[in-house]
Amino acid sequence: MRGDPILLGFMLVMTGIVVFARDLRFSLLGLSLFSVLLTVQYLLLHAPDVAMTEAALGAGLSTLVFLIAIRKTEGPRYD
Repeated sequence: MRGDPILLGFMLVMTGIVVFARDLRFSLLGLSLFSVLLTVQYLLLHAPDVAMTEAALGAGLSTLVFLIAIRKTEGPRYD
């Protein structure tokens, strides 16, 4: 069983965004979208238990933890 090639292509694009983004929030958005795409991939591979875990932990909890960490470590803005 192989996954959807279009979905895998989008996952590759999200990986590039995560690695090469200069803004941490933009990188976090890419990571969150990667987790959502990975959830869909698991559903297509008939693994709903793994998909639910990935959605809860990968797209939900880890995104929230990283967002809180970015906000707490961000310095003052001088615009």
